[in-house]
Amino acid sequence: MQSSKRRRGLWPALLLSVSLASPATPLIPLDGPSFIRMLQSHHGKVVLVDFWATWCDPCREELPKLVALSKKLDARKFQLVTISADEPEKEAAVTAFLDQEGVRAARYIKRVDDDQVFIDGIDKRWSGALPALFLYDASGHRIASFIGESDSAEVESAVRKALR
Repeated sequence: MQSSKRRRGLWPALLLSVSLASPATPLIPLDGPSFIRMLQSHHGKVVLVDFWATWCDPCREELPKLVALSKKLDARKFQLVTISADEPEKEAAVTAFLDQEGVRAARYIKRVDDDQVFIDGIDKRWSGALPALFLYDASGHRIASFIGESDSAEVESAVRKALR
């Protein structure tokens, strides 16, 4: 009987250790149709989509600022979405960087057959250059695009305006 009580007492600690050691949020492959579904899943929220890559220094510098902005804003009304443009063999590096920067929301990695068709579907004026931010209102309409290195204050202003 003593052994049974001891095992029951270990369960909460075991469950806690398993939850703390659980693997990072996996990367979700994203193509054109799944990009649209992802946006639709955030209906009612302002969404800032960040296209970035681990090899892009400006992207790596921008992401912590975007995470800080996301933490400042009401999670019920705003969602930051990160979409890596890295190659499949870089998935571990992508996950490690997102963990390091505290990105806890769903994480995506671009997986498309035709890059130009995907890029044109996001914004015909976008060449695919990184970093790239696209701001969507609560109805899912793109209301702003920030291509290349962006001014953090300008991005925050656009997001706050969309939240009104």
